[in-house]
Amino acid sequence: MPCPKNPTWTTSLPAAMVLMAPFDILASLAMDIYLPIVPAMPGILKTSPDVIQLTLSLYMICLGLGQVVFGPISDRIGRRPVLIGGALLFAGASVLLACTSLAMVFVALRVMQAIGASAVLVATFATVRDVYAQRPESAVIYGLFSSMLAFVPALGPIAGALIADNLGWRAIFLTLGGLAIAATLNAWPRWHETRPLNGDIRPMAFRPILSSFAFWAYTLGFSAAMGAFFVFFSTAPRVLMDRAGFSQLGFSLAFATAALLMIVTTRFAKKFIARWGIAGSAIRGMAMLLLGAALLAAGQLFAAPSFATFVLPMWVIAVGIVFTVSVTANGALGAFGDVAGTAVALYFCIQSLVVGILGTLFVILLDGNTAWPLVGYCSVMATLTLSAMRYLRKRQTE
Repeated sequence: MPCPKNPTWTTSLPAAMVLMAPFDILASLAMDIYLPIVPAMPGILKTSPDVIQLTLSLYMICLGLGQVVFGPISDRIGRRPVLIGGALLFAGASVLLACTSLAMVFVALRVMQAIGASAVLVATFATVRDVYAQRPESAVIYGLFSSMLAFVPALGPIAGALIADNLGWRAIFLTLGGLAIAATLNAWPRWHETRPLNGDIRPMAFRPILSSFAFWAYTLGFSAAMGAFFVFFSTAPRVLMDRAGFSQLGFSLAFATAALLMIVTTRFAKKFIARWGIAGSAIRGMAMLLLGAALLAAGQLFAAPSFATFVLPMWVIAVGIVFTVSVTANGALGAFGDVAGTAVALYFCIQSLVVGILGTLFVILLDGNTAWPLVGYCSVMATLTLSAMRYLRKRQTE
């Protein structure tokens, strides 16, 4: 699948979103739609709960680390072959997951599924970087991706439960496979190669990327924003259902309001970026995380868990998330257009590791039945990001 000599991308923004969004969503959906059947899987596969936990942990690890592999590959052979190959691997693994009853085969297929998901994520975001890096549409795309992904943890488990109840657990993986095949068939004739062909593809670009303070500052901001939602997702069921008495439907609706607010805020992304710039938008995003953390702490100290004390402060954080993720990719990757695939891979891999490790530690070490993990994560990560942004600005003005 050779790259064209003069790569072009004439697809309109709405059409580009139709092409890209399914791949971005599927990578997350494969985790969330599976959650309702996790308790039953030890009995189904005749194995231990620890082995089933591997199917969750290894998926997340491979999803993040796999991007470091596929980033350089996409810089060398192109975005399109990595996307198509990853999507077919994801689809094949999903269908085979529905066909096996062997525990270790199931674990191995989950790893293959994650590898495919990591490939399509790299190809998708590298394409966005290739085409839209110097255009205002990039903020809209990044913001919309984040907002759509906000719905996946809210609606994915419900969809998984409905599918499993009516069609059986195997239908969950057949659904994932079918969606991946449909997305691939849609992309096959329309997703044109966008990798810059400058004849000087470096074999290894990690060092210049990792030595860039701007890359680290904005990647830290991205990790702060996405980790805030991860910790919210991890604690919200226990806070709202176990302590505040929300029903499953009531919890899902309350949870979805934060995602809806993110989508609404995204519509104004071009305006606030044009007014504040990349650095200004990221700084204001971190300020919103700190404000939301303060409101959560006040609610935790002086009131019982409720929509007002837990979800409303999350609305403030949700706005900060959009302010941040709409600009951090351009801030982190702006200097690496010739190796965008590698830069994107490191950007998402580092974010995945920070969120997965640090976010989990906050949930474990602080009481996951309270707002404190979210307060702690937002406070610490926003403060670190603001310090990094201040130092970056100082270096740039010297």
